Amino acid sequence: MAQNENPAQPVGAGFRPLRPVILGITGGVAAGKSTVAGLFRARGLAHVDADQVAREVTAEPEILARLAERFGSEVVTAAGLDRAAMARLVFAEPGRRAELESILHPPIRARILATLDEHRTAGRSVLLDAPQLHETGLVEFCDATVFVATRLATRQQRAAARGWDDGELERREAAQLPLDVKKQRACHTIPNDGDLTATAAAVDRVLAALAAKESR
Repeated sequence: MAQNENPAQPVGAGFRPLRPVILGITGGVAAGKSTVAGLFRARGLAHVDADQVAREVTAEPEILARLAERFGSEVVTAAGLDRAAMARLVFAEPGRRAELESILHPPIRARILATLDEHRTAGRSVLLDAPQLHETGLVEFCDATVFVATRLATRQQRAAARGWDDGELERREAAQLPLDVKKQRACHTIPNDGDLTATAAAVDRVLAALAAKESR
């Protein structure tokens, strides 16, 4: 690849495989998946963000009413769902997390799958960014997966910068598949400890491998 002063903006044409692919992204909490997703977007992939889909779903009046009924009016304000209050509740009581997922996961999953179908029909490759990619079974719709590898110390610094309390990262991570399992199941690994040039180069290697596979 030619030299580029801004690794977030690659030189040359975007990612254009013979057949559109769906690439799932996983990693630890606060691993910087959004940064890596931005690099994939800059290279031509559409970005389907499960967190954004969840925000859209939880803004629906019917869903808000069900959440208020199940978890109490304190989690729903005039502005909508109080995500921080809900997070404190469900991460403190694992059983309540299952209740939340029973309400949210079906409509979120349906919307994600519909969006993937739209992109595939239009011939666009997609980066599917879902914190529980494996747990929800969405990985079954991916042609490949990447694991964003970031040191724990780096992730803890990022969590602190978000204003999270001590132990919040660990509580959130305990609700997901163990990191070593995510990494073992991934087709590719992308380092993301702060060197954007190295991360961008890894992204380009992943896309080159996917393009080569689709050309066979």
